[in-house]
Amino acid sequence: MTLFEPTACQIDIAAGTMSGATGRYQKHLADLAGLYADEAAFQAQLTATGNPIVYDVADFRPSAKSGDLIFGVTRMSPGLIGAEFYLTRGHVHAIADRPEIYYGQAGEGLMLMESPDGETRVVEIKAQTICYVPPFWIHRSINTGTADFVMVFSYPADSGQDYGIIEKASGMRHRVMRGGAKGWQLVENKDYRPRSQAAVAAVMAS
Repeated sequence: MTLFEPTACQIDIAAGTMSGATGRYQKHLADLAGLYADEAAFQAQLTATGNPIVYDVADFRPSAKSGDLIFGVTRMSPGLIGAEFYLTRGHVHAIADRPEIYYGQAGEGLMLMESPDGETRVVEIKAQTICYVPPFWIHRSINTGTADFVMVFSYPADSGQDYGIIEKASGMRHRVMRGGAKGWQLVENKDYRPRSQAAVAAVMAS
């Protein structure tokens, strides 16, 4: 058996990047078409801003083997589409019993989570906040602040991501909108389609 070499990666909080990353990707506003409630506001923002980067991710993937870990850093820009905060696509892990950890580095935001049968949970994240996303929970990050929202993350290397689970339900059950005592509030997604018991059972069995 060949052992992997230990390594270290340096986080640049101001830039929201990480040295030694083996992979990087960016999501521009146009990549998030169809995710926001106000389509007219989305198109207006796209035209006015020239398709900005909403979030970018740098990660380190030593392998895809069970027992290994992937880790990295994600940086989200602040912004609103109408009254809805900038968000990530969101996912559940393809092997759904795999958890994930997020560690706030800068800015402020939320982890919006949803159980397969539609229960919603929210964890507020600021610098030095550790958020635990348990197995089976669908999750997406949302920047509710006015500055970049930066988090470090780690999850089992064989987890994979299932983005389609949100798309098939026409979004998550709740949207995060500006307003309320904390500056944000949960609003029911009128387009949401609850999963069938068979679909819930399939996620729980994965």
